[in-house]
Amino acid sequence: MKTSIATVSIAGDLPRKLAAISAAGFDGIEIFEQDFIAHDGGATDVGKMVRDHGLEILLFQPLRDFEGLPDPQRSRAFERAKRKFDVMNNLGTDLVLICSSVHPKALGGIDRAASDLAELGDIARAHGVRVGYEALAWGRYINDHRDAWEVVRRADHPTIGLIVDSFHTLGRKLSPDSLQSIPGDRIFFVQLADAPQIDMDLLYWSRHFRNMPGEGDLDVTAFLKAVAATGYDGPISLEIFNDQFRGGSPEMIACDGYRSLMALADDVEREAPHSRIGIQPMPERPRIERVEFIEFTADETSGAEFEQLLASLGFRLAAQHINKSVAVWQQGGIRIVINKDGNGFARACLKKHGLGVCDIGLRVDNANAAVDRATRLGAEPFHQPLNDGEMALPAIHAVSGSIMHLLDEPSGLSDVWDVEFKPVESGGDAGLLQTVDHIAQTMDYAEMLSWSLFYTAQFALNKRPVFDVVDPGGIVRSQVIEASDGSFRLTLNGADSKDTLAGQFIADRAASAVQHIAFSCADIFATAAVLEARGFEPLELPDNYYDDLAARFGFDDPEIQRLKQSGVLYDEDDQGAFYQIYSRPLAGGFFFEIVQRTGNYSGYGGPNAPFRTAAMKRLMRQEKP
Repeated sequence: MKTSIATVSIAGDLPRKLAAISAAGFDGIEIFEQDFIAHDGGATDVGKMVRDHGLEILLFQPLRDFEGLPDPQRSRAFERAKRKFDVMNNLGTDLVLICSSVHPKALGGIDRAASDLAELGDIARAHGVRVGYEALAWGRYINDHRDAWEVVRRADHPTIGLIVDSFHTLGRKLSPDSLQSIPGDRIFFVQLADAPQIDMDLLYWSRHFRNMPGEGDLDVTAFLKAVAATGYDGPISLEIFNDQFRGGSPEMIACDGYRSLMALADDVEREAPHSRIGIQPMPERPRIERVEFIEFTADETSGAEFEQLLASLGFRLAAQHINKSVAVWQQGGIRIVINKDGNGFARACLKKHGLGVCDIGLRVDNANAAVDRATRLGAEPFHQPLNDGEMALPAIHAVSGSIMHLLDEPSGLSDVWDVEFKPVESGGDAGLLQTVDHIAQTMDYAEMLSWSLFYTAQFALNKRPVFDVVDPGGIVRSQVIEASDGSFRLTLNGADSKDTLAGQFIADRAASAVQHIAFSCADIFATAAVLEARGFEPLELPDNYYDDLAARFGFDDPEIQRLKQSGVLYDEDDQGAFYQIYSRPLAGGFFFEIVQRTGNYSGYGGPNAPFRTAAMKRLMRQEKP
């Protein structure tokens, strides 16, 4: 399988686009006509520049409003096509895309369109090029790939073939199964795009809201399976029109594109193993069994304050590293690692961001296979020099420069706690907190799709629809990524405005990061009482919040007073109830959460988020010097 991406999909001038696409691992490009025209070099120079980046020009696009025109527009369209064929010869590409016409003077009729394409086919053959015809979802007369195929079939010319695009099929809610009746050798090119399910004008939806396969709601997997069933074995390309992408990092978007394309191809190969997609099999998505550890970087001063907070939450110092100033604080099934070492990645994070999470360790079913899959999807392995007695633990660079370690039991990697750490006797387990319920990561909204794709392409995780959290300073968009059995839960929070609590957190740290960690407990009120005795100070909410709880859920006065005195927030759904206690925010806006789930409640207390955010911002303003 040759992988490709349209140059219109990413930001930057043409040289920067090519560099990003090449570095991401693509085989070729669709060169968008505007990118070529805007460049200050000729077609021959552009073709050489593309090849110097190790890429091929697999498609020149688009040639618009060609078929079904009356004269004099028809004659001009043929002359325009001839000139574009000359450009293609100089570029070094042999395939051009023709979109179905939206011209106001275009005439309908499949036979008329087929006749025009057949005549163009003779001209294309003389130039040594081919023509791919595509049905735009908003085409004036041809807006369905079945009709476009009928035009190509009737044109009956070897240089005229079909181009299919997942958006134009799935966006119109057409069944991709109808593609299976088309001979694979008559499909010249395949374009892919996903999109969130939005009820709006097709053209506007397409031009502004497309995204990478796996980032939206369209069944792109079913589309590519149907294409594979035809016997098609040509390029698979991404054509993404998205305002965020065209204003974002070309390097990040190109990497996302490659990751999405390879993950999709692997999914199709697994479901249709006899297809001709041609991808080398990669390990299946690993199952996350639990959060193995969360590592914070700190110096002596910030570390001491942080350890005090952990102690107030019932954590105990459990182990010390044999070589480094790295300590493990533990409670229940939770390990918090505090790294005060003067060298390595953690130290670099401390200098750049201050106290905070620098590494997340996940227990998976097969760590080495997980790293293999991640690197096949474009992730970069992470390595640090080892000292005596230390284990080589597989790790990858996650999104935005963070680190993720992957451990498992079968290979012995989970023995690292016995191999690299010496136990410390510092009292018994408080027995309050049980597991990491979920981790919340905050990023610029423009990066949110990248983070979502990173997790869902590489791990056996599901995503929920994005919902809006109202902050006094603006909207924060939140998305849940989780394992089906609840073994791993993550909330991604994308901030548009720096006036939101999430936006301030990013601005203070200059990077996307973990903003809060939620721990589970069995009895929220018993836990609250013990924590108070240990000196833990919960976040306080105003009386208005508890008055509203009473009105919404019918609580009597004693129950409301119980919630209020313990600093507990509450939510419920048809499946169960959810109790929350928040810590006060640390410098920079990081905080902890303690939760109790009853029944089968599977939410995250979303209705409480605006009130929690307002309370935290109010407290931070009061404490700001």
